Amino acid sequence: MNEAGEGIRLAKRVAAQVGCSRREAELLIENGAVRVDGQPALLPQSRVQPHQHVEIETGARPEPVVPVTLLLHKPAGTSIEQAHRLLVPANHHAPERAGLRFLPRHVAAQRCMTPLETEASGLVVFTQEWRIERRLLEDAALLEHELIADVAGPVGPEALGQLDRSPARVSISQQAEGHTGLRFAVKGLQPGQIARQCQAAGLQLLGMRRLRIGRVALSGLLPGQWRYLLPHERF
Repeated sequence: MNEAGEGIRLAKRVAAQVGCSRREAELLIENGAVRVDGQPALLPQSRVQPHQHVEIETGARPEPVVPVTLLLHKPAGTSIEQAHRLLVPANHHAPERAGLRFLPRHVAAQRCMTPLETEASGLVVFTQEWRIERRLLEDAALLEHELIADVAGPVGPEALGQLDRSPARVSISQQAEGHTGLRFAVKGLQPGQIARQCQAAGLQLLGMRRLRIGRVALSGLLPGQWRYLLPHERF
């Protein structure tokens, strides 16, 4: 099929319209500064027909997309690979926009720095930012994780004392018929650590949810929702 029939690449059209290089046109598109027939166009390789109206945002600059960090409430039963697939616009925590518009590049090359077991739920961090990645790697042993572990039955003083003597601060957050919620505060959390501690204390772990990593909390995120790490937030 010839170019007239299938249209031309959007980046080529923008480059001709603005009088810039093809790469600069791609950056304008990737930054969300281009609309086709009034709708955002985010893929430089998409094609447009001659009759379609292409509009470039006034004052937009062809700059690389700024790396971002995303916070996700991973649902229980979801692997980290499956969790990455939840980073789509439909799952963005709507009340918070962090001054950013969603761009496809925001979810590309995201690395999970704080994995959780598949059975566990709660806060996980995905990042493209090398400073955040370095912070979470180099200070991993110093960052405190706060979690709620749901265990079967009541928890007596002996079991609680054994847990509290482990490398964690443990307290009872909730007691109900048939199960107990234990609050763990532990630095340098390792995969499987909470399960091993509960097993050593003779407790059956029913579920686990991470509430906080350092100073960054899960807050109002529902399972499957994500949000941007805000500029003022620090782990």
